[in-house]
Amino acid sequence: MDSRFRGNDKGARDDKIMKLTTVQKAFLALIIANIIWGAASPIFKLSLQNIPPFTLAFWRFFLGTIILAAVLKFRIDMKIASRKDLLLLTFYALSGITANIIFYFWGLKLTYSINAPIISSAAPIITLVLALLFLKERFIPRKFLGMLLGTIGIIVVVLEPLLQVGIDGSIVGNIFLVIAMLAAIIQTIIGKPILGRYNPITFTFWAFVIGATSFLPLAVFEYATIPNLYPMLDWRGYMGVAYGAIFSSAAGYTLFAWGLSKISATDVSMFTYVDPVVGTVLGALLLHEPITTPFLVGALCIFGGIFLAEGRLHYHPIGKLRTIRPSSPT
Repeated sequence: MDSRFRGNDKGARDDKIMKLTTVQKAFLALIIANIIWGAASPIFKLSLQNIPPFTLAFWRFFLGTIILAAVLKFRIDMKIASRKDLLLLTFYALSGITANIIFYFWGLKLTYSINAPIISSAAPIITLVLALLFLKERFIPRKFLGMLLGTIGIIVVVLEPLLQVGIDGSIVGNIFLVIAMLAAIIQTIIGKPILGRYNPITFTFWAFVIGATSFLPLAVFEYATIPNLYPMLDWRGYMGVAYGAIFSSAAGYTLFAWGLSKISATDVSMFTYVDPVVGTVLGALLLHEPITTPFLVGALCIFGGIFLAEGRLHYHPIGKLRTIRPSSPT
């Protein structure tokens, strides 16, 4: 065959490979969001050594709101179609932002940062149950064993301090992280029915407005009770605010909202196990946190439960991007 035609065929194949379907774009968005959130745990753990949690949370979402408003050129064109949608938006923000961040930051102050992404990686197991109950997604019997194994993993990670040193604040911190995970799952369940009807960026903007407003009185309280709060801030505090506003909030939540609008809630939750890979490595490098035997056992149980529930061991986010099909309009 003429080399010119071979070159054209190769170019056509390359063009086809470069095109992703809407679902694959959603997978990619969720991978990026979870890489961002996986790195957030050790970064925020370090930042919280210098800045109070509610002050960090308020500035994170307030500045995130400003960033999204700038992206939208300060013309917020989303109108809430009904009172029901407004109520869902409010609960979406209060669960996935307010409640999640409060318990997430409290947990980080009391336990290792690497525990946060490991515990959150159990979200698919709980999301599966809630999606079955509230979103009527299809249930496969074999997933029961996966959920059971993953639950054992959660218990091992949460009770790890008891196995190591007895009862201490780390157990409370781990429990707070579990509550934060549950709040994030509730956000996913609430957001799935509504996100397809709205622009994800403007939807996220209004969620940030609600979230920042909820943290404002708590941040004011910290300012009133902590002398010289702002003068004492150093690079750790500013790093947490900057990373939280730009990446973990504006970029992460927008990518998550867009991905959630395109695929099922159960599939969305599966991407949370990107977090532990990033969080564990960065936590060990940045904070020199130890990786203990109970931690590894619990992590393996959680991941094993996910793999078993999914029904195929090769399941992972990158694998979702390998099957390239002709792109559909987006």
